[in-house]
Amino acid sequence: MHILLVNNTRLPVKAYGGAERITWWLGKALVKMGHDVTFLVKKNSRCDFANVKEIDETLPYSAQIPASCDIVHFHIPNTEDQIDKPCIYTYHTNSEMPQTFHPNTVFLSKDHAKRHGGTVFVYNGLDFDDYGDPILTNKRMYLHFLGKADWRVKNVKGAIEIAGKVGERLHVIGGTRVNFGKNVRITFSPHVRFHGMLGGDGKNVLLNGSKGLLYPTLWHEPFGLALIESLWFGCPVFGTPFGALTEIVGGVHRSELDRPRGNGVIDAIYSDFGCLSEKKAEIIEAVKDADSFKRQICHDYVRSYFSADRMAKAYIALYEKILSGYCLHDIPPVCLEPQQGKLLSMR
Repeated sequence: MHILLVNNTRLPVKAYGGAERITWWLGKALVKMGHDVTFLVKKNSRCDFANVKEIDETLPYSAQIPASCDIVHFHIPNTEDQIDKPCIYTYHTNSEMPQTFHPNTVFLSKDHAKRHGGTVFVYNGLDFDDYGDPILTNKRMYLHFLGKADWRVKNVKGAIEIAGKVGERLHVIGGTRVNFGKNVRITFSPHVRFHGMLGGDGKNVLLNGSKGLLYPTLWHEPFGLALIESLWFGCPVFGTPFGALTEIVGGVHRSELDRPRGNGVIDAIYSDFGCLSEKKAEIIEAVKDADSFKRQICHDYVRSYFSADRMAKAYIALYEKILSGYCLHDIPPVCLEPQQGKLLSMR
């Protein structure tokens, strides 16, 4: 089939950009499986394995869809016009207000779907060619944080505090020591090194030398690409049990992910892939034993469940259902209680 992938960005992305990377990897995997792919993206995008069509900001999307296209896959919201082709919509973030979604909306995890009134989700997958084979037997000398550090919900401050408590060096990938944006922060801690928005081989080298990922997020993570990137390199994850972390770190076969104790605090979750807790003290104790986690098990987990090929096959099944005249949801998903800017908390 001929699939049009729509994302209002420039491809390929060099550093930060989870939704952009997923769009790119999905297109590459679809082409490998024999499908035709066209990217509808911003000017100056390029691709050597698929067609590229430049978005015209003055026209509605409906006027920019190739006639030969079988299905349109939006990776951005489209509320401006009706499309006369079958469509599917991947929602990559959290809603900040109550809203109703198109019946063919796909979410990124079971938790993400549930919180937005849906049931259909596809886990993100990595293109392993972009990461190479990890060195799982090397000596690991530090911890890392991976995410947009100037975004308060990612809680780089919490990661810095935890690393300091366990006496470990911390490499921050995705931020700078001084930040004067909305979240003003100056980090003086000498045990922390900042690398900015690092991608490609530079990021891979750092992850390949890390004991584990510190990820004390303070929002309900829709998926968390940093989780599977880190696990690929054998790095266990130490974070909070919010959003998709309970699925990804707890194991994708975990049946009940949200069993609170009587006081509403979720019990610490331990698995082969890391530890999640709302209590800093519990995370700190788990990090002290970071070297006890089996790197090969972490790596094999990602290879088995979070590949771009597996992601593409899941989307193909959804494309075929839509092309057969079915909707992915019988009724449109409705998000009634969004996380409206308020940070979740750790103790």
